[in-house]
Amino acid sequence: MSQLTHKVWMDRALAEAKLALAHDDVPVGAVVVQGGRVVAQAHNRREVEADPTAHAEILALRAAAQALGSWRLDGCSLYVTLEPCTMCAGAVVLARLPELVYGAVDPKAGAAGSLFDLVREPRLNHRVQVVTGVLAEECGAVLRTFFQSRRPQPAGCRGGAAGTAATLPATRGGVA
Repeated sequence: MSQLTHKVWMDRALAEAKLALAHDDVPVGAVVVQGGRVVAQAHNRREVEADPTAHAEILALRAAAQALGSWRLDGCSLYVTLEPCTMCAGAVVLARLPELVYGAVDPKAGAAGSLFDLVREPRLNHRVQVVTGVLAEECGAVLRTFFQSRRPQPAGCRGGAAGTAATLPATRGGVA
């Protein structure tokens, strides 16, 4: 797919990520696309569901499998605002997704190229094509703002942006 197409779907994932803010969850959004149409979308719901597995990717993959009537998500692409963790990367492999597209890199928990590379592990029975850095600045900014709002600020300090646009100091765990 073209970079422009990737940006369109990542914009959709970003909009989904912002919905997590309403219930004070880490703003990560995911969209599953097949044949130019959205099959499923979700955002993190760990806090509202009190479920450690309620990551945006897991919820979107479950909804896509149900919508398509198959656990094999052949021909689908997953767009997610943050590099998947090991649980989510494992689910991407198990769903046989051919393509994963993500925005911000997660150097502390990422399992699609930074800390680990589970999705391209040659010993597994499926490997995923990965596209990184799509709207990384925008994806990273939403996450940085969320985490900065939770850090105590010293008196007189306005706080600066932590990390870089495409890299975050901490992500899903809520600790920076």
